[in-house]
Amino acid sequence: MTYGQQPMNGSPYGQQPYGQQPMNYANTINVQASQSYERAEHVSVTRAYGEMCLGLLVTAAMAIFTQMSGFYMRFLQATGGMGMWILAIVEIGLAIYLGMRVMKMSTTAARVCFYVYAALMGVTLSTIFLAYDLGTIGIAFLVSAGFYFALTMFGLTTKGNMLKAGPILMIALVVLIIAEVIMMFVAPSNTMLKVVTAIGILLFAGLTIYDAQFTKKAFAVYASQGPEAIKKISILCALNLYLDFINLFLYILQALGLSRD
Repeated sequence: MTYGQQPMNGSPYGQQPYGQQPMNYANTINVQASQSYERAEHVSVTRAYGEMCLGLLVTAAMAIFTQMSGFYMRFLQATGGMGMWILAIVEIGLAIYLGMRVMKMSTTAARVCFYVYAALMGVTLSTIFLAYDLGTIGIAFLVSAGFYFALTMFGLTTKGNMLKAGPILMIALVVLIIAEVIMMFVAPSNTMLKVVTAIGILLFAGLTIYDAQFTKKAFAVYASQGPEAIKKISILCALNLYLDFINLFLYILQALGLSRD
C-alpha cells in the first residue's frame, strides 16, 4: 500500500468511523439491562416470599399462644356462638380491604394490616390443636412446605402460562366454598369428605402455581412506578401466597386426619 492510501473497508489506522460503535456494543447493553432486570425481579419476588414467611411465623406464634392461654375458648364463651362468626367476618373483611386498597395505603399501613390478619388467622387456627395431635400437625406442615416449595419453583420457572387458568381456578374456588358451606348443615359421608379434601388440595396446588406466576407478572407491571409501589405489591402478593399455603396445609392436615379415622 502506497503513501496516502487508506485501508479497505476501514478508517485510518484501523479505527472505527466516528459515531460508529462496535457491533457487539448494543448486545452488551441489552445483556446488562436484562441482568439488572432479573436481579430486581429476584429481589422483588424474594421480598414477597419473605413477607409471606413472616406472616406464617406470626400465625404459628399466635396459634400456639392462643392454645396455651385458652384465649380463644374464653372469647367464644364470652361472645357465645356469634364470636366465631364475628372473627371470621373480620378476617374476610380485612383480607378484602387489603386486596382492594393496598396500592392506596402507605406501605406501613399495608404491612400492619397483613400481620394483623395473620395474627387473627392464628387465633382461629389454634383449634387444630384440639382436633389433631402434634405429630399429625407436624407431618402435615412438613408435607405442605415441601409440596408448596415444589409448586412454587415450578410456577416461577415453567414456560407455560398458568395465568390463563385464573378464571377456571376462581370458579372452582367458589364451587368448593359453596360445597363446604352446604356440608356445614348436612352431615357428609367419609367418602364425600375425602373427595372434597382431594379437590381442595388440587385446587390450592393450582392456585400456588398461579400466584407464583402472578407475583412475577405484578412486579413486571409495577417496576416502573418506583420502590414504594414494589413494596406495596409485594404485600399483596404475600397475602395471596400466604392464603395458598394456609389452605394447602389445612387440606393436607384434613386428609391425614381422615386417613387415620
